[in-house]
Amino acid sequence: MLATMGALGLAPTARAAEVPAYRAPSPGDFSLTGRAAASVVVVGGGIAGLTTAYELGKAGYDVTVLEARERTGGRNFTVRGGDTTTDTLGQRQTARFSRGQYLNAGPARIAQWMLTMDYCRELGVPVEVFTNANADAYVFNAAAGMTAPVRHRTAKADVYGYVSELLAKATDQGALDAALTADDRERLLTFLRGFGSIGGRTDGWRYTGGGRRGYAEDPGAAGTPGTVLGDVPDVSEVFASGVGRYLSFELGYDQAMLMFQPVGGMDRIPEALARAVGGRRIRTGAQVTDITGSADGVSVTYRSGGRTRRVTADYCVAALPPNILARTGHNLGAAVQTALEACVPSSAGKIGLEYRSRWWETGHGIYGGITETDLDLAHIWYPSHGFLGERGVVVGYYNTGAAADAYGALTPREREARAVAHGVRIHGDVYRTELASSFSHHWRQTPHVEAAWHSLRGGPDAPVFAALNEPAGRVYFAGDHLSHAIAWQHGAFASARKVVTQLHARVLA
Repeated sequence: MLATMGALGLAPTARAAEVPAYRAPSPGDFSLTGRAAASVVVVGGGIAGLTTAYELGKAGYDVTVLEARERTGGRNFTVRGGDTTTDTLGQRQTARFSRGQYLNAGPARIAQWMLTMDYCRELGVPVEVFTNANADAYVFNAAAGMTAPVRHRTAKADVYGYVSELLAKATDQGALDAALTADDRERLLTFLRGFGSIGGRTDGWRYTGGGRRGYAEDPGAAGTPGTVLGDVPDVSEVFASGVGRYLSFELGYDQAMLMFQPVGGMDRIPEALARAVGGRRIRTGAQVTDITGSADGVSVTYRSGGRTRRVTADYCVAALPPNILARTGHNLGAAVQTALEACVPSSAGKIGLEYRSRWWETGHGIYGGITETDLDLAHIWYPSHGFLGERGVVVGYYNTGAAADAYGALTPREREARAVAHGVRIHGDVYRTELASSFSHHWRQTPHVEAAWHSLRGGPDAPVFAALNEPAGRVYFAGDHLSHAIAWQHGAFASARKVVTQLHARVLA
């Protein structure tokens, strides 16, 4: 009865009872219990680490954040003009982007259901729409024999049209009579006519194209109704092109529009978190070399400015990448080490191409969105800000796995040449002639990170990762890898909240 009432919204569901809404710690928790806040050292100044420090700070915990790099944010990294990086291969780059232009080398989009939006609101970080899907962007599958790109809207119209035609014919011929009533069959046929823009029974349910495919000449004033794209490919050609593989992307729970981005760059989020934590509590350039837990506290040794230093605290939250923690000295046990080593680093890379003009807008009518390809650059992203302006930064590739590693093995200049050569196949010579500068980033070659995200076989709840989902003595673990939103900032926020809740309850007890 309770479950039924819960389904009707008349009583709390079992899930709601198991996962209570997050409640941030507050100073009143201690005044009510007669206890005092503890000291906590947070290892890692990425989103999970900063969030942990921020939330604990609300209740007055004495928090110290140790970050190996000279900047906070972890994989939340926005590249602007003048920024310089040196990768693990010794390759040094300095961005030459003009004022107001940037590349989000790490996370670049936020789904509207994610905790990231809640923190943007709480921290006062303004957001704007990120165009994750654009009907006027392109699809280009060279391996399928495509010699020219096809607009996303055209590909979708053809795939949906022919799928609807085939299903309608099968339905009308009685192929689904075992599953559908006569009324169901007619309802399905009515739906398919609209869904695929196909003819009716008298037309043999044929798909013949139409305005959904786009126009060779757009509709205008009286006397200029526009020219619908002709030359509709046959059904075999459409399926052979492979364009349909991209159409389900925008249906993903974490990819569906609307999506958002912070105004001015994704790093506005860690900047706001760092301000809220307080600069005096954050030590950058502090590379942790050892974490030693004991019955009454934790000692963390780190290198900073050429010297070895040590900080002690009642508790520790290890929020650095698991592949880095696995190489860090600790006495946290074999189960912890096994779990850390089971977190497999994944590769991803991006290149930002700044152009002297926004030719994708003026020449192609593309305002944000993503062109999908089967080339090794994978995706081309058009900027979702600065519309109608003079310049803009296009993400010339966002690739993963072997393709990312192939680009990572090249010099920055070689990466640019390869990405531009592929882009010319889609957009023509303007992709090369209007280029002003570029900056590329490969996460496997980023010092103190060496991963874009981590793959966990069986997910974070698999038995091998149990040692990371509970404290090892007085040491807790946090990060997006310990969530069901790996590679998203939402996962880091959720993991940090879980640890804060557990640690705070322990201190109060």
